[in-house]
Amino acid sequence: MKIASSWKDYSVIATGDGLKLERWKDVILLRPDPQIIWPSQFDLESYAGLNAIYRRSEKGGGEWEIKKPFAKEWDVSYKDLTFKIKPMGFKHTGLFPEQAVNWDIMSTLIKKAGRPINVLNLFAYTGGATVACAAAGASVCHVDAAKGMVERAGENIRASKIDNANVRYIIDDCKKFVEREIKRGRKYDAIIMDPPSYGRGPGGEMWKIDSELYGLVDLCVNVLSDNPLFFLINSYTTGLQPMVLNNILTLCMKNYKGRIEAYEVGLPTEEGIYLPCGAGGIFINE
Repeated sequence: MKIASSWKDYSVIATGDGLKLERWKDVILLRPDPQIIWPSQFDLESYAGLNAIYRRSEKGGGEWEIKKPFAKEWDVSYKDLTFKIKPMGFKHTGLFPEQAVNWDIMSTLIKKAGRPINVLNLFAYTGGATVACAAAGASVCHVDAAKGMVERAGENIRASKIDNANVRYIIDDCKKFVEREIKRGRKYDAIIMDPPSYGRGPGGEMWKIDSELYGLVDLCVNVLSDNPLFFLINSYTTGLQPMVLNNILTLCMKNYKGRIEAYEVGLPTEEGIYLPCGAGGIFINE
């Protein structure tokens, strides 16, 4: 497991009973997490300073219950990167802090490449990876089907004081966009994808990771340059093991020389355990 242990503005204070108690700079949130199947060591809702709890609804979805007032949105920093945080629907805050492990890997590869790197970031959400890659010196094409998430990515780029000219923002279905890029003959030195378990594109396109992931990875190989730097896949789908990502990359990248690494991604907690947060797999051209 690769652990995102370099945060200063974020930490997991405690976990238990399907919940995680988190510090986002000066704001304390309590959110559901399906991986947490062990009991809590104390009443998490009684934690001093707790600002809000995300309550699930029996009818689906849920809402935030405010315990102590706090700003509508605020900034958190990771090293030299800055991100906008805002509690949103379906328990999200606009950032997945465990992804810092992948940001560090990609940033190091880009900085050491010694050449211009053009990155394609698919299912790019609010742009954590886009910010990290652009800050490292890459040009990034940021693609997501949700307009609001793409707009938030632009805010994160500006918050980190990165030149917007280095980022191309696209609101589109990821597969359809890649198909058009193939026809246009556009090539990328690195690809990132963080696909959901299920989803819909802007035109109602259905996505199911079990049946679609291999085909999309195989399709994306057609937009890779002759000397690609990396191809990274991240997944939050419960039950999708790192070896699955390893196998997909091995089969799809068979015509390229490099190494493949697959791993769990996790967060440390202040109670001394580690919280699993999905899987990652990366092809690295070395």
